[in-house]
Amino acid sequence: MNTLLQALESYAAKTISILDTTISSDLYVPLDLSKYNEALMDLDITDHAVCQAYIDDVLKSKQGVIAYGGYLEQRNLYNDKEGFTSSSKPVRNIHLGIDFWCDAGTKVIVPLDGKVHSFKNNTTIGDYGPTIILEHVLNEITFYTLYGHLAVDSLSGFYKGKIFKAGDVLATLGTPDINVNYAPHLHFQIIKDLKGNEGDYPGVCAEGQLSFYKENCPDPNVLFKLL
Repeated sequence: MNTLLQALESYAAKTISILDTTISSDLYVPLDLSKYNEALMDLDITDHAVCQAYIDDVLKSKQGVIAYGGYLEQRNLYNDKEGFTSSSKPVRNIHLGIDFWCDAGTKVIVPLDGKVHSFKNNTTIGDYGPTIILEHVLNEITFYTLYGHLAVDSLSGFYKGKIFKAGDVLATLGTPDINVNYAPHLHFQIIKDLKGNEGDYPGVCAEGQLSFYKENCPDPNVLFKLL
């Protein structure tokens, strides 16, 4: 285990909430949006309304409020988005963070102390929409967390260097028209090296890039400890 993973693993012994703290962690239920999920075979998962209906069914069947998952999941969710499926480049369909699917307007909670590194409204269809990146130092290790698909007013009053403490409200979740055509959710990603990016960083990679991105973007559940 590398030093960042060790720091994340040791940060907390219990589950950390990333959304509204009034929602108990036992109301988080796992969600499979991989291309191998047979329940999705006949669904146009690229349609945010169809995707939302499927998520609602999963939450209802498991009596949950938040559906989560997706780290290193190979998905068909991006099949209609040119930036992911261009014929001139390798197909990008491997997800590099954890998605938390919940109602638009749900509060996003800062999981550990940090400061604003950068922020941006990434408006290309299939991108993040409003996005915030925080910088953290844990056990003398600097790393970053990315929060995508936020409400646009979440960026109001932001500035580089703004301090947030663990448990602070960072933002709220956006609607499909704001988060560029996805069902409402938070994309959360841990990044060791931003490679000069500001307010944006790839959240999906091609199979040939997986070795690098798996190393640079470790599994967020090492921090969250969701069952």
